[in-house]
Amino acid sequence: MVFYFTATGNCLYIAKELDSTTVSIPKVKLGGTFEDDKIGIVSPVYGGELPNIVLNFIKASTFKTPYLYLILTYGHDATDSAEFTYNLCKSLGKEFNYVNNLLMVDNYLPNFDIEKEKAIDKKIPEQLAQIKADIESRKEYIPTASKQAKTGHKMFRAASKLMPALIDGSALQMTDKCIGCTLCTKVCPIGNIVMENGKAKRVNKKCEFCLACIHACPNNAIALKREKNPNARFLNENININEIINSNNQEG
Repeated sequence: MVFYFTATGNCLYIAKELDSTTVSIPKVKLGGTFEDDKIGIVSPVYGGELPNIVLNFIKASTFKTPYLYLILTYGHDATDSAEFTYNLCKSLGKEFNYVNNLLMVDNYLPNFDIEKEKAIDKKIPEQLAQIKADIESRKEYIPTASKQAKTGHKMFRAASKLMPALIDGSALQMTDKCIGCTLCTKVCPIGNIVMENGKAKRVNKKCEFCLACIHACPNNAIALKREKNPNARFLNENININEIINSNNQEG
């Protein structure tokens, strides 16, 4: 089985390619005991680290398997995320046999223009084929990060402390373009958006900042204070919006 967390479909696509049994982390976020011949986790990394929802799931879970693997998707710079996450999880009593990064379209809107990102050939099929072969052969692999990669991670952590809006979701804005379609409420993995008088409203100012709501909105009614291209949004071409709703919807 493969557990995944997805906002725009990237990690769901990878999870489906790796195993026929996929489980959405927002649906089982309280964790549990899971047993299988091999168990995987597919997650994005934000600034080189796991989203809170994924880290909390790992903390709360017991994995009974001879082969536990972790695939971390990123869009620009993986920093030392693989080694860092492996060591963090090991300190929590969860030791992975295999950890690897996978480069995909970067959908972090403050820094990247989605249209330009989609035009880059990131060789996703080739990366995926290698990872699938590694997992099939039960390869043992934990990358060793370079000094430069570790420095990049530290720099982002320092910037995030100075400017928490980079990672805490407080920069998200619900605008008067909202048509009340409720898509944002259904794709939010923590149930942080509700409808009030026919308009979308955030329950808490801070969130995972996964950007599922902003990318799914059909009327571009959710925006950031700063974006490279305010008109560009992204959903993985292999995944439809209903799959993301089924993965994340907290309404039941």
